[in-house]
Amino acid sequence: MKCIICKNPDIEKKTVEEEIRMGNDIAFVPMEVLICVNCGERYYDQQAMRKIESIRANLKSNSMNTEVIGRVIRTVAA
Repeated sequence: MKCIICKNPDIEKKTVEEEIRMGNDIAFVPMEVLICVNCGERYYDQQAMRKIESIRANLKSNSMNTEVIGRVIRTVAA
């Protein structure tokens, strides 16, 4: 398999933290996906896409065990 972006043949399976955004919230989900070693393009199989869709649905219904790991702060212009 070659990368569709940079045509590099070096694509490896790696564990990444996928960002799933829901409104103002972001969930970091560890997932194994194929990644181009050269440009970082990610490739998702059906199993990975189903996992993302399932997590998105569980986050939407608040039926997922989560932990808070930080804060996002917005300043207001004076």
